[in-house]
Amino acid sequence: MRQTLSSFKDYLPIKKGNSKDKNVGLLIDGPNMLRREFDLDLDLVKDILGEYGNIRIVKVFLNQYASDKLIEAITNEGFSPIVVAGETDVHMAVEAYELIHNPNIDIIALMTRDVDFFPLINIAKENGKETIVLGAEPGFSTALKNSADSAITLNPPKPNKSI
Repeated sequence: MRQTLSSFKDYLPIKKGNSKDKNVGLLIDGPNMLRREFDLDLDLVKDILGEYGNIRIVKVFLNQYASDKLIEAITNEGFSPIVVAGETDVHMAVEAYELIHNPNIDIIALMTRDVDFFPLINIAKENGKETIVLGAEPGFSTALKNSADSAITLNPPKPNKSI
């Protein structure tokens, strides 16, 4: 299921069964997704994932260059900022692997555009987890979108104006 949306009002999920019985673990690739050009609303992300189940874990991976203001904003949303030296992808992958093997988490949600997480999506599915990727354009990996059970583009491309 692929969806593109700009506000929660545009989002009308078609869910089977009681999604509230499921627990969601969300990992956010901060340097890749929390960029000015995307202008993403973390409240919208919470609303969207709340339709899939109970959000139990939210970790935002940031590099050592993250501003104090960004860290504070993430904390104010109720998310856990994880500041790492070097590549955030490695730390996020390790955390995702731990969530895959956590019996209390039913849904693995990754907020990234990075194809490097493609193998993790497949491992999660092999281990019986439902998978969601949330991303933004440009650069949202087609392979990543196609491998997940659900793919959501948070910032739909703006229509071209023709003269």
